[in-house]
Amino acid sequence: MLVGVVSDTHNNIKNIENIINIFNKEKVNLVIHTGDISKAKTLRLFSYLNCPMTGVFGNNDRTEEGLKEVCYEYNFNFQEPPLSLSLEGKEIAVFHEPELIDSYIKEHVDVQLIVHGHTHRYREETLNNIIIFNPGESAGSLKGKNALGIIDISNLKIRRIFF
Repeated sequence: MLVGVVSDTHNNIKNIENIINIFNKEKVNLVIHTGDISKAKTLRLFSYLNCPMTGVFGNNDRTEEGLKEVCYEYNFNFQEPPLSLSLEGKEIAVFHEPELIDSYIKEHVDVQLIVHGHTHRYREETLNNIIIFNPGESAGSLKGKNALGIIDISNLKIRRIFF
């Protein structure tokens, strides 16, 4: 199973169109958005994905009108962080802000992968046998510097794609 991970798209419509095209070309089975979509009309663009999308609301989403309605309309599974997922026997947690991760790990020792956003900085590290991943910037204006992630859930191998 291939899972696409993207964060902090911040209403950058051109980049979101690129993100959707990449995920569709790579034939991911699920997309996880780690928050900060920013506008309901922007979230609606993700309906062009050829797979389901799930994720968490970021700090810039919490006051935005209409996001929950778009999630309902397109069957996007979004909630306040953390979101816990079980995919192919792997326990995954989705956050926006990384500050909440340490306390989560203490209570959820079975988690194998944590994805987050918020910082706009790439992160891929293993702590206590848990992979923590942030694909990094996706809303920037410099072509070739934006990134998203694709994770093969069977072996938790991560690949970053720049656009």
